[in-house]
Amino acid sequence: MPTVLLVEDEVWLGQIVKDSLEVRGFQVWHAMDGAQGLTMYQTHSPDVVVLDVMMPQLDGFTLTERIRSQNATVPIIFLTARSQTVDVVKGFELGGNDYLKKPFSMDELIVRIKALLNRKITTLAQPENEQYQIGQYLFDYPKQKLIFKGKDSVLSYRESELLKRLFLQRNQVLERSKVLQDLWGDDNFFNGRSLDVFITHLRNYLKADPHVQIVNIRGIGYKLIV
Repeated sequence: MPTVLLVEDEVWLGQIVKDSLEVRGFQVWHAMDGAQGLTMYQTHSPDVVVLDVMMPQLDGFTLTERIRSQNATVPIIFLTARSQTVDVVKGFELGGNDYLKKPFSMDELIVRIKALLNRKITTLAQPENEQYQIGQYLFDYPKQKLIFKGKDSVLSYRESELLKRLFLQRNQVLERSKVLQDLWGDDNFFNGRSLDVFITHLRNYLKADPHVQIVNIRGIGYKLIV
């Protein structure tokens, strides 16, 4: 039975979401604020986290940072009434995997939860010895680490998946729309902005080796040149 941690301070909405998920076969723990959500996360280790952004004690962004410091791969979905681009991008930067704008339909939430869980299962099934030499860097894909001259950088799940795709198509164009569909599930504007942020992150990780570059191919995608 898939397990869900729901962190939502609106009592009636939290109860509706909890009941709807349980009817569809999920086990759900409902926290009423961010601090309680962190405690429940540490106690139950859920398969997926669904959380509100504006909450007492700890807001959703801060809670995401705390969770990501302990687990880089658990899927996190934001529920938010805030739809400004800067807020959405911030959520993705901190390690969120998806977001839904309030009000939302339960069917859409369930589809997104199942998609993230399926993606997580696929990732766990990957071989454990995948390591790639990228110029002077060693990319340890299963451990989500990029190693340069003995110094480790820990990547997020999405950074690792993006870097792996770039490497496997190194010196060729990686199509932007395909990456967005594979890793974000949709190539809409907000997800596109999030992808740009992650490309910037990877460029910063790789900047110590001048022979490694990620270049934009305008209107098409990106190319990792090694």
